[in-house]
Amino acid sequence: MSRTAETGSVSSPVTADDVDLAVRLAVEVLRGAPAQGWGARAGSLEWDCWETAEHLANDLFYYAVQLGPQSPPLDTHVPFALQRKRPDAPMVFVFAERAAGPAGLVQVLEACGALLVSMVRTTPPHVRAHHAAGVADPEGFAALALQETLVHTHDLAEGLGLDWDPPAALCSRLLGRLFPQAPGGADPWRTLLWATGRAELPGRPRLTAWRSDSTPRSAAGKPEGPEPTARR
Repeated sequence: MSRTAETGSVSSPVTADDVDLAVRLAVEVLRGAPAQGWGARAGSLEWDCWETAEHLANDLFYYAVQLGPQSPPLDTHVPFALQRKRPDAPMVFVFAERAAGPAGLVQVLEACGALLVSMVRTTPPHVRAHHAAGVADPEGFAALALQETLVHTHDLAEGLGLDWDPPAALCSRLLGRLFPQAPGGADPWRTLLWATGRAELPGRPRLTAWRSDSTPRSAAGKPEGPEPTARR
């Protein structure tokens, strides 16, 4: 049974406050990480923990700037120049100064999160902008940011040896917004990890490909746009 079928109603919207809370919780956890651990691999990713935190900061910054222009692009991203530090590293356009250490890196993440929170709060709900998971509205970008923050903090926590157990309410709202067909009945956090290819559920193997749907929702909770693209 999907979460939509299980609840029988439209899920609560994801808000700027949700993103603010998730980023604050992530920052609190990451500030307790050992300084020597940032070169370790981040969970199941091919990136190390420093690269993953930079990637997360870039995601939050990217979502903010997509909403920024008076006429946001609907078919591509705002053309910041993307770079890689090494062939297998993530593509980013915001880098944290290595000399500032992990504290500086976490501050970059916190600042990028604050930019997005402000943009989601101040952008009219009718605005649309490009994302690979579907042209999104401000709530869709908030949901994408919540997904990236919760899941990549999980990756970082695995690599850094930290505990990370985000609030079930955040996970439930996120599942309802980006993964409405995810099965119900299990722990929301575990279900989110399953939906993003990071865990198994009883009777359901770990996914090797997954997708989220950030397209705007109608009043009935149905997507306005086309089917989203697959992600790995």
